Amino acid sequence: MAFIATHLPAFLTDYGLSKMVGATALSLIGLFNIFGSYLSGQLGDRYRKKYLLSLLYLGRGLVISGFLFIPVTNTSALVFGSLIGFLWLATVPLTSGTVAQIFGSRYLSTLYGIVFFSHQIGSFLGVWLAGRVYDATGSYDLIWIAAILLAVTSSLVHLPIADKPLQRLETVTP
Repeated sequence: MAFIATHLPAFLTDYGLSKMVGATALSLIGLFNIFGSYLSGQLGDRYRKKYLLSLLYLGRGLVISGFLFIPVTNTSALVFGSLIGFLWLATVPLTSGTVAQIFGSRYLSTLYGIVFFSHQIGSFLGVWLAGRVYDATGSYDLIWIAAILLAVTSSLVHLPIADKPLQRLETVTP
């Protein structure tokens, strides 16, 4: 996702779109992110979070795939920004909720900190590798394909999560 935030404007200008379209697409990502995050949090109270996470990741893969298979135009760029924005951080309430559900809230800050840190490593690698691949090939195609594959893989990885609370060993005091 950080690849998109960093490289989308350059990708769009490579296709002859204006810088304003790139900026507007990024703005739409931010706007629709609000609605997607709120809705996913609400749905997470009603449905199993692991299935919602799986759907969100699959949705990302489908949105990116659709964007790559249609012509890049002002309209497609703005629709893509809106759709990917809706899915952007919608995973956050579900991921933190899953961590709390499994491990309890006592260590949520520490455990979610580890989750967040690992995401930052992935974000760095996505942005950096995209630049390296673009410099080597003159195209973002490999990175878009990798993003689709990672989204589908993430979707599948979330399905078998054992999302029941862990049984805690309580110390018995005499």
